Amino acid sequence: MLICAALAGISLAGCSNGEPETKAPETTAAATTAAETKAAAETKAAVKSESGVNMADANVKKKDPSKHYKFGYTCMDGTNPFFVTIEKTMREMVEAQGDELISVDPANDVTLQITQVEDLISQSIDAMFMNPAEAEGILPALDQLKAANVPIVGFDTEVADLSYLVSYTGSDNYNAGFVCGEDLVKKCPEGGDIIVLDSPTMNSVTDRTNGFLDAIKGHNFNIVAQQDAKGNLQVAMGIAEDLLQAHGDVIAIFGGNDPTALGALAAANAAGIKDCRIYGVDGSPDIKAEMASGDSLIEGSGAQSPVKIAQSAVNIMYSYLNGDKVDDRYPVETFLITSDNVKDFGTDGWQ
Repeated sequence: MLICAALAGISLAGCSNGEPETKAPETTAAATTAAETKAAAETKAAVKSESGVNMADANVKKKDPSKHYKFGYTCMDGTNPFFVTIEKTMREMVEAQGDELISVDPANDVTLQITQVEDLISQSIDAMFMNPAEAEGILPALDQLKAANVPIVGFDTEVADLSYLVSYTGSDNYNAGFVCGEDLVKKCPEGGDIIVLDSPTMNSVTDRTNGFLDAIKGHNFNIVAQQDAKGNLQVAMGIAEDLLQAHGDVIAIFGGNDPTALGALAAANAAGIKDCRIYGVDGSPDIKAEMASGDSLIEGSGAQSPVKIAQSAVNIMYSYLNGDKVDDRYPVETFLITSDNVKDFGTDGWQ
């Protein structure tokens, strides 16, 4: 994919030039509401596991080295660089212990994902790493895994019923969207028209979108369009091309993940848009390279670490198979990367 670098733009009226804004002497009711909403969501998400254990760095080994495990792996979109990194990391960890990882890619098709899970069960897998294409739609596959006594560790995106899972690990997705919204409010204090490209069937993207919307609530932002980009670059580019023809004066676009943001960037570049702040979620090498270039419309990304998510999922799985107690949830930290701090994370790989 060739994405032309955006021309350096002149700051939009109502948006700052990136310098820190002077803090208002009093906190507005809207800001207080947003902060309270974020705090409540963080409490609900249990920002720390019950035991306080950081599974991403646990380095769990199986108790019986002679035991051979066959693991199944599925994610919503195997072409997404985020999931490519997760699969690669999991495979390296599993194979280092002499075990096997069988991966399938449903390409965002939950019906195909169910069929692929059925096939994995027929191959007598011992356990399953699950990232659903649809939170509700995947439930029939979870029923089959349960009937086959296959333990499931969920990662990155929750299924609709967590009781099917041994445990779940994933980013604090609400916060990943919230920090993007906070940044937009700081840089565009007068508000303005914006576009939101979400994906309602993906719980992780829904949480990010909710976080973003809560952060900008009460700050004079007007959502002129909100559409499902399915977390895919090509889909997002097509949708953004159409939307920007009707709303070429938007001051910002929020994408539920980095491929979505990069699709919006390609559309904005093609349309000659110069004054628009585009946000994504992931902190991918591609998005960081855009920010590091110094002349891109990409403003920031709510960063997460696919490496840490993969490490956490594998360590949880081996802990469970070893007979150890595991918590229901192991969250992984999220934070904002912008052009101001991207040099601290590098652009060659994931953080």
